[in-house]
Amino acid sequence: MDSTLLIAIFSGIAVLLILILKFRIQAFIALLISSIVVGIIAGMEPETIVNTIKDGMGNTLGFVAVVVGLGAMFGAILEHSGGAEAIASFMLKVAGDKGASWALMATGFVIAIPVFFDVAFIILVPLIYSLQRKSGKSLLLYGIPLLAGLAITHAFIPPTPGPVAVADILNADLGWVIVFGAIVGIPTAVLSGPLFARYISKKIVVAAPEMISESTDPQSRPSVGMIAAIIGLPILLIVCNTVLNSPLAESVISEKLKEWMKMIGHPFTALILANLIAWYLLGIRRKTSKEKLLKITTKSMGPAGIIILLTGAGGVFKEMLIATGTGDMMAKYFAELGLSTLFFAFIVAALVRILQGSATVAMITAAGVTAPLLLGSTTEIEKALLVIAIASGASILSHVNDSGYWLVSKYLGLTEKQTFRSWTVMTTILALVGITTVALLSLLF
Repeated sequence: MDSTLLIAIFSGIAVLLILILKFRIQAFIALLISSIVVGIIAGMEPETIVNTIKDGMGNTLGFVAVVVGLGAMFGAILEHSGGAEAIASFMLKVAGDKGASWALMATGFVIAIPVFFDVAFIILVPLIYSLQRKSGKSLLLYGIPLLAGLAITHAFIPPTPGPVAVADILNADLGWVIVFGAIVGIPTAVLSGPLFARYISKKIVVAAPEMISESTDPQSRPSVGMIAAIIGLPILLIVCNTVLNSPLAESVISEKLKEWMKMIGHPFTALILANLIAWYLLGIRRKTSKEKLLKITTKSMGPAGIIILLTGAGGVFKEMLIATGTGDMMAKYFAELGLSTLFFAFIVAALVRILQGSATVAMITAAGVTAPLLLGSTTEIEKALLVIAIASGASILSHVNDSGYWLVSKYLGLTEKQTFRSWTVMTTILALVGITTVALLSLLF
């Protein structure tokens, strides 16, 4: 094993963590600097290092920038329309008081597909406050299932930015990532959500604080059927494209239809269609002005831009490992040790997550380190499972260096110790159940 390349990779990761943790440098710049450090220590020519940065950024952003941008606009229109509250209210009505925690888990699972985690949580917080006041039970009985559903979908299921970014860096098919994200996500949500909530709500009894955000008027909300159809459309098209162009449907439909499906079911086209439908049905038809819609969608580009740049920098890190030969060396080394790429990816993501807090940075860093290890024989299903393994690792042990920890603490009125015992434990259960389920699935496929 080449000691110079080994020093290069560990130095790059060390520099990344030092810049983020000690000097508080933005992760985008930190990833670029770390990539340069890897190139210099590995002995690359200066001009080659610069060209590798350009190639890595360009190759990654061609896909991610479009999908994340379209997804952010789509979610912003749904958020403004009151669609998240409409689905939550409907599910709670169907489930009743006894099934409220399960309904909230399902609500979080669906709503986090188009809407960012923190935004969706803030929108739905008044509902769990209302349930707690009505039942008199601990707020955690309702808050934990909602958070579990939101966190799992946000990490596991495209077109949310994290799995989109990881899938692109690993060159994984989004359709398979959606399918296996759902398969892994459901049991993970059940164990870390309602079942854990039932236990922890008896240990920590907390009442709802004063209302922080207001719900929209129920009369002004769009219909549940419309919202479900609009959210489901892009997912259905992407999955149909994957299935119809896989060996499963080899002789079922014509080649011409498959070609058209490749375009219609591509994430670009699917999200463009979803945006146009949402723009009209949730905007124009509901008397929202074109100027207001433009303002809403433009504002959504802010957080999307940060994720896009971070993902591009992660692509640079991956490209640097490939160009220096570090990736090939690590692949051979782990193959000799018999260490599974799934567990390696999970461990890298988990370590970065625990040390610096951001799940997005952890996912992108782990994807960049893991991508060069993939062999030409790696199947699409194996890549999809690898995406979920990384997402699981990047979700583990949320604590004081994670903004999500403080968001939950503030809105649920918890002390730091209570937040550790509830939210931090929940994210750890989520991660461990996720990687265990992935490992079991990897034995079957």
